[in-house]
Amino acid sequence: MSIAAQLRVLIVDDTSTSRMLIRDGLEELGVRNIFFAGDGEQALQFMMATPAHLVISDFNMPKLDGLGLLKAIRNYNPTKKVPFIMLTGRADKALLENAVKLGVNNFLTKPFTVPALKKALEAIIGKLA
Repeated sequence: MSIAAQLRVLIVDDTSTSRMLIRDGLEELGVRNIFFAGDGEQALQFMMATPAHLVISDFNMPKLDGLGLLKAIRNYNPTKKVPFIMLTGRADKALLENAVKLGVNNFLTKPFTVPALKKALEAIIGKLA
């Protein structure tokens, strides 16, 4: 069984279209266990109940943004090592620097391509196939 097929991925984005685009890209790469959260608070509740192997989160969301979610995941012992990819629609240097300080593993700029998604994933978890 491939790494991709065993991976549990949590997609966090307040836009359903973005969630579906990421899901479609992950499925194209062989990922089958995909979960969704509409904001950082939902994602945090999910991670505390059943941690995913990887989080792909938007930055700009209501309630708890991507940086807040990243910080909370890093501060919670059972999830502190979970790989985290931050989605961003803007190349905001301060945001990127803050995310790096908080322990983000990689970035993916919107709109993304499936090869870019694959590259971001493989940089963290190794070859998917």
